[in-house]
Amino acid sequence: MSTDNYIVHVVDDEEAVRKSLAFLLTMSGLAVKMHESAAAFLAAAPGIPPGVLVTDLRMPDMNGVELLSALRDAGAMMPAIVVTGHADVPMAVAAMKAGALDFIEKPYSDEVLIAAIQRAAAEIETASPAGEDTAAILGKIAQLSDRERQVLSAVVTGLPNKTIAYNLDISPRTVEVHRANVMAKMQARSLPELVRMVMAVEAPAK
Repeated sequence: MSTDNYIVHVVDDEEAVRKSLAFLLTMSGLAVKMHESAAAFLAAAPGIPPGVLVTDLRMPDMNGVELLSALRDAGAMMPAIVVTGHADVPMAVAAMKAGALDFIEKPYSDEVLIAAIQRAAAEIETASPAGEDTAAILGKIAQLSDRERQVLSAVVTGLPNKTIAYNLDISPRTVEVHRANVMAKMQARSLPELVRMVMAVEAPAK
């Protein structure tokens, strides 16, 4: 999608971060609008034309996941990227379930953010989420062993490796091996991508 056809909305409670992102995105040829709080953006969202949202996760008035949920409830959802310095599996899962297309952990490179915004912008023009179709994802899941499916199910639920190991009565190291195999067989480059795949086919791994 042409950069002239959408605005990148940045929601972050830290002024220095907003200014830094505004400079980066503007120099990359993107139109940008800053919002100092989730509440301020939420109030304006219903009247905002199609755009891309880049929101911080941890903010004092309302966190990024809560913002996405509120936007969805208000019928004002837009392609969104959640950025945080405190990434963990449960929060990544929560962000994906709330509608985020990407979950990016600080520090990140400029290229990673710009690429995420470009992918999000492509969503504006499509009626359905980008990515593989259900059959392709199910085909990859079918290649997993029973144990790998158990690990997949636990990972996308947000459980840490130690808890998965305890629940399955295996060692944390074995969980790591299974997890790596799952990522490879599913051809997922990141946890958010893996979560999106599973969400796309609802709950295939039990």
